[in-house]
Amino acid sequence: MRKFELIAPCHFGLEAVLKKEITQLGYEILQVEDGRVLFAGDEEAVCRANLYLRTAERILIRIGSFPAATFEELFQGTKALPWESYIPKDGKFWVAKAASVGSKLFSPSDIQSIMKKAIVERLKGVYHINWFAEEGERFPIRVFIRKDIVTVGLDTTGESLHKRGYRKLTSKAPIAENLAAALIMLTPWRGDRILVDPFCGSGTFPIEAAMMAANMAPGLSRNFLSESWEHLIPEKEWQDVLEEAEDTVDLSVDVDIQGYDIDDQMVAVSRENAKRAGVEHLIHFQRRPMSELSHPKKYGFLITNPPYGERMEEKENLPKLYRTLGERYRNLDSWSMYLITAYDKVQEDIGRKADKNRKIYNGMMKTYFYQYMGPKPPARKRTGESTE
Repeated sequence: MRKFELIAPCHFGLEAVLKKEITQLGYEILQVEDGRVLFAGDEEAVCRANLYLRTAERILIRIGSFPAATFEELFQGTKALPWESYIPKDGKFWVAKAASVGSKLFSPSDIQSIMKKAIVERLKGVYHINWFAEEGERFPIRVFIRKDIVTVGLDTTGESLHKRGYRKLTSKAPIAENLAAALIMLTPWRGDRILVDPFCGSGTFPIEAAMMAANMAPGLSRNFLSESWEHLIPEKEWQDVLEEAEDTVDLSVDVDIQGYDIDDQMVAVSRENAKRAGVEHLIHFQRRPMSELSHPKKYGFLITNPPYGERMEEKENLPKLYRTLGERYRNLDSWSMYLITAYDKVQEDIGRKADKNRKIYNGMMKTYFYQYMGPKPPARKRTGESTE
């Protein structure tokens, strides 16, 4: 089996969640950096990471790293990498994205152009041709330069992993699927506990929770770019991993997951998205204003992405909205509440300081994940255990 160093980028602030996921898949963590986790794996690991990781953005094969403070050093460092081990003679290759932090080289377009020329020069010498038709499979390359150290990765994923394939319809400000999954994983919620999202929008939190409860791999309903890279990853590896993922799904699981929204249209969107995900029977969606939020049972979870107030007319309504949310939460018996928002007066308006809050970047927007923790439910008695 061929060994790779793999890079899994993620939202800033969620590296520990992704690290835990990768460890649970059985792979060795090599390094954790801001916004990404590096780990060791083989061909099967590429398939399993793409298919199973809920919180990653994509999976890159690390081609190499080198120092570069000038464009000449960038060219020579790129040219020295073993591109022929990854890109066939007819492959279509390009530098899809370049990012730079604290480095002398900072122009993405110049970095992309120079690296493309360097790769062409390398492959011309290996394949003994002067012109590449690039009519074969696609090989997008991503580069990150930090403090003049260049790290180069080959993108095995294609469209970002947050695109599970089920969300064809969205709300005005949908939360990314991988971010929603990570936030759920930061809570103690498990499939045998109640979960309610009172601002469900397009249904992302309830759908991701239902997929977790049913042990459904997030990548089951989509394709990956490297599925066609048979010179790197044999087709049988993908088939075996897909069969494994399909065999572990349990759609008979008993759950109580609910999504509410004040907008009838968004409730319909949520139901359609849940249907596409194959978990519509596991979620109860309902039109219900947040002011009517209630539940008769104890020890449930509110996990939600309330309005941030991006527009001025919305900002005026935020204090009342969060005050009402605080009131409704206090009326829920022994519940926990977790919410992500960029609104800066959350705790003041809810009327209680959060037990914890965590800074997380939602794209370029700085948000906080406020965590209000209710009591743990009493331990359940085992079957046959004496009640005396």
